Amino acid sequence: MAININTKELKNLLESTPPSHNIMLSGKHGIGKSKIITDFFEAKGQKVVTLFLGQMSDPGDLIGLPNKDETTGKTVFMPPYWFPTDGQPVVLFLDELNRARPEILQTIMDLALNRKLAGRSLPPGSRIVSAVNDGEEYQLTDLDPALVSRFNIYNFRPTAGEWILWAQQAGIDQHVIDFIENNSRMLDGDGAVTDSSSSLEKTPDRRGWERVSDILKTAPAIGPTTRKVVAGIIGAKAASEFFESFSQSRLISAESILKDFDRQKMTLEKYQPHDLAIVNESIFRCIENDKQGASAADNLLKYMNWLSVSGKRESMAHFCSVFEGATYSKANLFMMSRAPKCFKTITDFIKNL
Repeated sequence: MAININTKELKNLLESTPPSHNIMLSGKHGIGKSKIITDFFEAKGQKVVTLFLGQMSDPGDLIGLPNKDETTGKTVFMPPYWFPTDGQPVVLFLDELNRARPEILQTIMDLALNRKLAGRSLPPGSRIVSAVNDGEEYQLTDLDPALVSRFNIYNFRPTAGEWILWAQQAGIDQHVIDFIENNSRMLDGDGAVTDSSSSLEKTPDRRGWERVSDILKTAPAIGPTTRKVVAGIIGAKAASEFFESFSQSRLISAESILKDFDRQKMTLEKYQPHDLAIVNESIFRCIENDKQGASAADNLLKYMNWLSVSGKRESMAHFCSVFEGATYSKANLFMMSRAPKCFKTITDFIKNL
């Protein structure tokens, strides 16, 4: 069974795995595998070459076309358009590996083991990363165990909290962020499946929610046309719940709690555990994005003490689990360095569990 990793763990894995190791990521479509890989290595100044293997119909797309060497009289293969000829290492991203034709996969065998194609070697320091879709809903090609053995394999399972943190930084429409914050099952379509047997049934994914944000930013009003456009992106069920959420009241913002907890306390008393779980993550994201005010440490301590003594211990346990998960490293550092009483409250609570 492959190991599950989230976005932060994937980045740490890419940092620590030597280039000589091949990596395979398994996961649903639209969860950001390609984007994260590309952004990570390009930020380091490394060239990323993406090959969509499911679109290749002939091994020549990989190894190049045969040509006669006039000097030797032997057949050689001309390097394909993507092959690095400047001697600089590349990151070769093999997308849709398990959608490739069997003859394409046979070509990948030598590449994965020896870093060679038709006798031509990749530049030293190059690395190979592949991505596969996993699930009965996909039309896939079975991978040879010999090929699978040449990869370190991980199930990529990015969390909703990581996406919301990215969405806030990327300027995603606030309606989308609020909806996913309260309905995380809808981020990757897990809560949008119907009984329809149509292969064209739409369900939401992360790319889709980004496109919904683009629509909302340009739509003059939320009328019937906008609703239909959004439904075509994320599906009718998800769109219906999304637009219904517009009229629902929002939870207290993390900024307001960290600014003046005492003023928000009465409203917080009415919240259920699932509401407070959302508030907890919002507080971590607020600090992670440097949106906390000067009085944040004092108000955060008040909030944590309130959770600990007001019958909300389940929610305090959740707060501690978010801290231990280390998804929000800047927020954790804030509590350990600038709010030591908060950090002590966490450690004491964990010891007494």
